[in-house]
Amino acid sequence: MNHPLRSSTQFVSGVKELVRGQEREFLNELHPLVCRQNVTLDLEDTQRIDAAGLAALVTLYCESCKSGHRFAVANPSPQVRKILALVRLDAILVSRNTERIPYCGTQLQETAA
Repeated sequence: MNHPLRSSTQFVSGVKELVRGQEREFLNELHPLVCRQNVTLDLEDTQRIDAAGLAALVTLYCESCKSGHRFAVANPSPQVRKILALVRLDAILVSRNTERIPYCGTQLQETAA
């Protein structure tokens, strides 16, 4: 995964599922980013998220705050948007700057299971 710096915010996409068993790899890839710069995670292609995925998002949000940076999600799929709203994380995590943020950054690689 390369990390081109096109602006002060790194845009990341390519997360298909954010569920138990995948959250550790997800955190390992994004934790260094949120500690050094603002990160916006595009969840347009994410169809499944569970409690482990939600916990990973909260962890990244907290780590970015500790580092003085911003972490947000953008373009959540309808299913992910419903779950974020259900647990009231939409008000904290979903970027309100734009309804649709175009991809222009890092794409996480999907691994074969």
